[in-house]
Amino acid sequence: MSKENNMNPDKVSINLIPKSSDPEVKFINDALKGSKEAFRRIFDDNVSKVYSVCFRFTADYDLAKELTQEVFITAWKKLTSFRYECRFSTWLHSIAVNQFLMHERTSKRIIAGREEYSKQRRHYVDQNNDDLNIDLQNAIMKLPDQAKAVLILHDVEGFMHNEIAEIMNIKTGTSKAHLHRARKLLREELKK
Repeated sequence: MSKENNMNPDKVSINLIPKSSDPEVKFINDALKGSKEAFRRIFDDNVSKVYSVCFRFTADYDLAKELTQEVFITAWKKLTSFRYECRFSTWLHSIAVNQFLMHERTSKRIIAGREEYSKQRRHYVDQNNDDLNIDLQNAIMKLPDQAKAVLILHDVEGFMHNEIAEIMNIKTGTSKAHLHRARKLLREELKK
């Protein structure tokens, strides 16, 4: 599809849109036909999950909100590229991972954001668990980007390696290797 398409229902191939009684598929189909209300429903059904994963990647409330917005803007623009080969939420998570990785590559605010997160976190975490939670979060934030993404998707979000591979556009074995590396680096960091 060309960029000029931008949700033009006349240019959406009808044979790509499956028939289903699943309400999510109906909302996607209606959104593909240009219904902003249907896309609003998709947004409402998925925004908390997308925000949650963005926050886990960034450990920054404002940045997570910004990335969440970018995810849904991208999803709206690229909705015609959704092929029903995976769950819609998996497709959104792949967009979130890509948004996060693009941000990490280009952002110079990460260090300042992490320091601010540590300050904010102290106010929200129970005093008894404060040191442990901050140490763990700081250790996670020090992980390489790919390893951090796999760790969060697998251990926190509960995705299987084949789903992570699809989300991040990597091989299943690569996902397993990143997880192994992330856990090893976490253990080493927490022993310090």
